[in-house]
Amino acid sequence: MERVIVDGVTIDVRPASEFGDVRAVLGPKSPGANVCWCLSHRIPSKLNNELRGPARGAYVAELCRADPAPGVLAYDGDEPVGWAAVAPRSDTAFARSRSIPHVDDLPVWSLWCVRVRPGHRRRGISHALIAGAVEFARGHGAPAVEAYPLDNGDAKVDLTMAYAGLRKNFERAGFTYAAPTTSVLAGHPRILMRLGLR
Repeated sequence: MERVIVDGVTIDVRPASEFGDVRAVLGPKSPGANVCWCLSHRIPSKLNNELRGPARGAYVAELCRADPAPGVLAYDGDEPVGWAAVAPRSDTAFARSRSIPHVDDLPVWSLWCVRVRPGHRRRGISHALIAGAVEFARGHGAPAVEAYPLDNGDAKVDLTMAYAGLRKNFERAGFTYAAPTTSVLAGHPRILMRLGLR
């Protein structure tokens, strides 16, 4: 567990092993809705398209029972307030991506989604999530962590499309620019950033 103090509030970041807490952050208001559940980059596109409605949540529930967990959750007290997806790149769709390059053959982990619940934003929780995800990956032997954030400069980003994170937030966490990508999200180019852990 990573404990971070943000604006005088203690934020705990823990492995996302409690499905109910993951559902509170990622799940839909209506159980039958087809929301992402942060599966789009985790599983092959064919399976992602086949999983509909409640089957998506059921798939995530299985992931939460696995070791390692599918990511980390941020908690303000007992309330889950944020999520970060982190996993070995080889276990994600990024392993086969044509738009996100491979820098080398290092068995890196990918950190591709950072989400903070409405009502808890602009409090530094995303920084706590990035730090917690890095420590989670380090604890599972990752030699490095990659992220693919938006290189938006000072331009505003639509919050619904900011899940990839922003370059400045990853720079603050010690990540450095590693390579360009051909991926564009919300009108902004994405870059590959990396943090070595050894």
